[in-house]
Amino acid sequence: MESFALHSLSTSSFSLSTSSFSLSTRASLFRRSNPILKSPPSISKSPKSSPALRSPTPFASEPISFSSPSKLNKTHFPIQASQSPQLQTTLKPPPEAPQGAKPIPLIISIAIGLVVRFLVPKPVEVSPQAWQLLAIFLSTIAGLVLSPLPVGAWAFLGLTTSIVTGTLPFTTAFSAFTSEVIWLIVISFFFARGFVKTGLGDRIATYFVKWLGKSTLGLSYGLTISEALIAPAMPSTTARAGGVFLPIIKSLSLSAGSKPDHPSKRKLGSYLVMSQFQSAGNSSALFLTAAAQNLLCLKLAEELGVIISSPWVSWFKAASLPAFVSLLATPLVLYKLYPPETKDTPDAPAMATKKLEHMGPVTKHEFIMVGTMLLAVSLWVFGDALGIASVVTAMIGLSILLLLGVLDWDDCLSEKSAWDTLAWFAVLVGMAGQLTNLGIVNWMSNSVANTLQSYSLSWPAAFCVLQAAYFFIHYLFASQTGHVGALYSAFLAMNLAAGVPGVLAALALAYNTNLFGALTHYSSGQAAVYYGAGYVDLPDVFKVGFVMAIINALIWAVVGSFWCKFLGLY
Repeated sequence: MESFALHSLSTSSFSLSTSSFSLSTRASLFRRSNPILKSPPSISKSPKSSPALRSPTPFASEPISFSSPSKLNKTHFPIQASQSPQLQTTLKPPPEAPQGAKPIPLIISIAIGLVVRFLVPKPVEVSPQAWQLLAIFLSTIAGLVLSPLPVGAWAFLGLTTSIVTGTLPFTTAFSAFTSEVIWLIVISFFFARGFVKTGLGDRIATYFVKWLGKSTLGLSYGLTISEALIAPAMPSTTARAGGVFLPIIKSLSLSAGSKPDHPSKRKLGSYLVMSQFQSAGNSSALFLTAAAQNLLCLKLAEELGVIISSPWVSWFKAASLPAFVSLLATPLVLYKLYPPETKDTPDAPAMATKKLEHMGPVTKHEFIMVGTMLLAVSLWVFGDALGIASVVTAMIGLSILLLLGVLDWDDCLSEKSAWDTLAWFAVLVGMAGQLTNLGIVNWMSNSVANTLQSYSLSWPAAFCVLQAAYFFIHYLFASQTGHVGALYSAFLAMNLAAGVPGVLAALALAYNTNLFGALTHYSSGQAAVYYGAGYVDLPDVFKVGFVMAIINALIWAVVGSFWCKFLGLY
C-alpha cells in the first residue's frame, strides 16, 4: 500500500534443545525492523546442543533451507549464549528515539503552504477559501513527502489546521471518514493479515517453487505467477514483499551460496529480487483489490464525475492483456538484461517439497481463508448484479474470519497500518474532494488544457504527454498513495479538459500508479523492502528501473491501446 512507513514481518526464535533461549519479535505488517529482545536469554546447560531455527508464528516465513545443522549455523550466524557472567552488565539500553517533529522538514512543509497562501498571487477565478485550502493541502502533501511526523499524525495536523482557520467546517472536514472506499481499504488490510497469519501465502508460493523451480528463470516465473494469484486477496505489495516473497527468495539464495552484501549475491539473489520487484507493479495493476491506491484512484475519479460501472470486472478486463504480457516478459527481459550467474537450480523443487512437508497438511484456517476469499472475489465480480456493494462484501468476509477464529479482534486492533491508512487517506480524499468542489482542480486543468491546445495537440497526443508526465514525476515522490493524493485528481482533470475519454484516462493513470512503484529504491514500500535485502546495488536499481519503465510503458501503450479499443473504452 503503501505509505512512508515501511513494513514487513519478522518473527524468529532461536532455541537450545534442553533449555529455553528464545528471541522473538513481532513487527508491524509492513515495517522492516531489527529484532528486539523481548526477554533476557537463559543459558543452556547442554553446550553440545545445536540451535534450531524455528518460526513460532506465521508472520515469518521459514527459510527454505534444508542443509545440515552445521551449514545452517554457518549461513545464518545464530546467536550464541555468552560464557561471560558480565554479559548482562555490559549491555546498554538503546538510545531513545527523538520525540516530536523533525525541525527542518517541519519548517519546509509549513513554509510551502505559507508561500502559496501569502506570496503567490491568487488567480481571480479562485475564491479566497479555495486558495487557502490549496495552501493547506500543499503543505500537507509536502509533509507527507518530507515526513516531519508520521504520515497519520501529519495528516491530522493538516485536518486540524483546515478547521482552526475556518477553511472547512468540522463535518465537512471529517466527511471522508465515512467513505465506503476508505473502509474497503481498511478491511482489505485485515484480509492481508489473515492471509499471512494462516501461512496460506507462503504455501502457495512454495508450491510454485516446487513446480517451476528447476531453473533460475523457472523460479522467477513461479514467484511471479504466485504473486499474481495472491494479489487480489492481499492488497499491499509491501506486505506481499516482506511477508511472503522476500523470505522465500532469501532462503533460496542462501542455499545456493548467494549472500546479501557479498560478491556472491549475483549468483541468484540479485536476479530473483530484481525480477520480483519489477513484476510486482504489474500484479498490483491487474486487480482492483491488489493495492490500496487502486481504490483511492477510483474514488477520486468518481468525484470528478468519472463513474466506472462494475469496477472490479471493468478494472480487470482493461488490465488483463497488457498485465499478462508484462508479467510474462519481465522475468525473461531481466534474465538477459540483469542475468544471474547460476542458471540451473535443480535442488529447489526438492527443498520446496521438504518445506511443504515441514508445513504439514493444509490447515482448517487455510481452507477457511481460501473459501472466504473465493466468496469475496465472487461478490466483487457479481456484486452489482446482486445489489451488494464492494465494502459490504469486505465486511461479510471479515465477519466470517472473525466468527470462525481465523482472525481475532486483537489482530484487527493491532493492525496499525490499517488505522493509519484510515486517518491519512481520509484526510487526503476529503481535501481533494473539497478542492474539486471549490473549483481549484477545474482551474488548474483548464489552464494546462489551454496550453496544450495552443500547441494544437490532438487528444491522443495530449493523453501521452500527460501520462508520461504523471509517471516520471514520481521520481520526486516516496509514496504511491502520496502521489495519488497530490496529483491524480489534477492530472485526470487535465486529461478530461484535453478531450481524453474519462474511463480511459482514469484507468490509465491508476495503472501507472502501480507501475512507477519500481522506478527507484524509495518509490514505494516494496521498493525499500527489496532494496534493503542487500542483493541489489543502488545504481542497478535506477538503471533497471528506468529501462523496465520504458518497456512496461511500451507494452501498456501498444497492447493496452488496442485492447481498450477492442473493449470500447474509446
